[in-house]
Amino acid sequence: MKPHVSRRQFLRIGALGAGTLAVAPTLFRHRPSAASTFPVQNGDTVTLTPTYCEICFWQCAGWVHAKNGRPWKIIGNEDDLHSRGRMCTRGTAGMGAYTDPDRLRTPLIREEGPRGQRFREATWDEAFDFIAARLESVREQYGPESLAMFSHGNGATHFKTLTKAFGSQNITAPSYAQCRGPRDDAFLLTFGEAVGSPERTDIENTRCLVLIGSHIGENLHNGQVQEMSSAIERDARIIVVDPRFSVAASKADRWLAIKPSTDLALLLAWIHVIVEEELYDAEYLAQYATGLDELKEAVRSNTPEWAYPITTIEPDVIRETARMMARNAPATLVHPGRHTTWYGDDTQRMRAVAILNALLGSWGRKGGFFYPSTASVPSPEHPPFPVPRWTWRDLAPNDYPFASSAIASLVRDATADPSMAPDHPVKAWLVYGSNLVYSLPDPDRTIEAIQNLDLLVAVDIQPSEICGWADVVLPECTYLERYDDLRILPGREPQIALRAPAFEPLYDTKPAAWMVRQLAARMGLDDFFPWDDMEDFLERRLRAVGSSLDEMMRIGVKTLPGASPLYIQPGEDVRFNTPSGRIELHSQQLAASGFDGVPRFTPHPEPPPGYYRLIQGRAPAHTFARTTNNPLLNELMSENDLWVNTATAEDWGLENGRYVHLRNQDDRVSRFPIRVRVTERIRPDCVYMAHGFGHTEKLLTKAFGRGVDDNEILADVKVDPVMGGTARRNTFVTFELATAEVEAI
Repeated sequence: MKPHVSRRQFLRIGALGAGTLAVAPTLFRHRPSAASTFPVQNGDTVTLTPTYCEICFWQCAGWVHAKNGRPWKIIGNEDDLHSRGRMCTRGTAGMGAYTDPDRLRTPLIREEGPRGQRFREATWDEAFDFIAARLESVREQYGPESLAMFSHGNGATHFKTLTKAFGSQNITAPSYAQCRGPRDDAFLLTFGEAVGSPERTDIENTRCLVLIGSHIGENLHNGQVQEMSSAIERDARIIVVDPRFSVAASKADRWLAIKPSTDLALLLAWIHVIVEEELYDAEYLAQYATGLDELKEAVRSNTPEWAYPITTIEPDVIRETARMMARNAPATLVHPGRHTTWYGDDTQRMRAVAILNALLGSWGRKGGFFYPSTASVPSPEHPPFPVPRWTWRDLAPNDYPFASSAIASLVRDATADPSMAPDHPVKAWLVYGSNLVYSLPDPDRTIEAIQNLDLLVAVDIQPSEICGWADVVLPECTYLERYDDLRILPGREPQIALRAPAFEPLYDTKPAAWMVRQLAARMGLDDFFPWDDMEDFLERRLRAVGSSLDEMMRIGVKTLPGASPLYIQPGEDVRFNTPSGRIELHSQQLAASGFDGVPRFTPHPEPPPGYYRLIQGRAPAHTFARTTNNPLLNELMSENDLWVNTATAEDWGLENGRYVHLRNQDDRVSRFPIRVRVTERIRPDCVYMAHGFGHTEKLLTKAFGRGVDDNEILADVKVDPVMGGTARRNTFVTFELATAEVEAI
């Protein structure tokens, strides 16, 4: 039995000392009113502006406070269902993105010579003229489809429109094939719907929460951290499966310290117990599911005794935890996670997660997965987009049949090797807010691809590594200095949120929407942007739902009518968007395409002697590699540590705080060293680090050379044949002691 931990305690200790949700005291007792000035102590005045956060995908709504016109703080908007009035560590540090002295300040154009060399400062007109002329040349020679866009963040909206207007549908984001794709497509194959972003998990009502490699409290997904803290207060059962004793594991009833790469075996053993002991929701399955007989036959031999030597989890523990899930069903939630690209068979592993939830009857049930509502807000009408002659699917037409989104690494590979799809050349990249050198595996391959481009445009706030390889760098102002499109995300109720500029843009930086309008004018694409400026664009959208920019500036977040029921009603006739119209325990689509209709465990390679499996995760103070130069967040965590088990450290003579380089199984050595953290909180057959560190760009003065970039030493990156995800946990590393000079970097 876990000790009782209050919600406040969880929020305080949930981020390994970095702090999780910063609960700022409300300055005013009445509801904040944007663009209004209030007197405070000492004659100071405070102005509030509505925003939603750009530091991570959760996009929590809040209020930016300026004191005497200068940045002060950011707090949550109490009406927002994403933040519930609280911002996390990263959200409150949004000011650091604005004040970072290393920000890009003016447009840059690469000088003649090899890529990655010298740039010259340019005017905006020079930059736009260069881009428009080069894109026109690319279109004439190769066709408009040869433009590919890589994006991350809400500000990319209008650049996506520009890309489609140009004639290309090759728009991709690394967050799909490098992170969440296996989960999305596994649930699509099973339930006919994805879990969404933010996920439709009903943690606040769950009675049993199962986390498999999902580090709630460290990945700092705001709403889920708050809901989990409430679940702890309600004494919900918590089962954590992780080779590392994470923050979430410290709150669990059962921590299953599984051997890495064997998660699917555990899932199949759980399914076996629930099926063999008839612990599943028979009435729910009879009404909504198909394939139970095929499932029973497929897992007949996957007993806990079979799984024990594979996973190192004892049979009694497997049975006990399976029964714990069943006792609390349907309010049992086997969490789908987010970063799910692990070993190369990840869609099938996530299929097992989906099947387990189906057996427990949790889909569409209170405490499991709810049905979200999304606001419908019309955009200003524009002409239909040109129909492209080919899309990213034509780059590998016989591969990855169930990919539901464009695969960033596939587009990269086709750029690097034109012979892969000679009739479909990729010759121009537009990269918005995505540091591809860090987000795509095999950075050498990414740089090789860039050499084949006629044009690379990087739109960014900071001088990230991808900017150094660009032909043109466009400096965007931060989210605190601009309007963006409305935040319209799924949730329990349909809500919209406004992001408005709290400050004038610093330096010679501009909003993405302004950049796009300038480029569209030069390329004859004005008709696709039938609005004058962002105020006009937002006003038109808001009027369509009975609101206005003035109202949204006052309230920040608005709940719209039309919320759908959260749960399946008793006896309700529900048709699922699958071939059978039912939940598919045995997938007809997978079987028809030559894949296993029910997941099957296949062992993965083991580390050679003296090597350890490298596991990556998230840190509560940072979002990927995007925030490590943020001066406020860098102060909380300036580098990553390498978690090494005490016994392993003794074998190597490693002491806590010692710096080492990492050498992978292909003899590739990390450029920078990493500090060892000796701990009993991780298995001796693996090591762990947070992703996003080890920057090589010296212009990032706070992040340069601090820690190790796991991406540079990834090895054996297997590709999921179902949807194209790139595995990140087949890398084995050993240690090389760093010199004192290197440690001083």
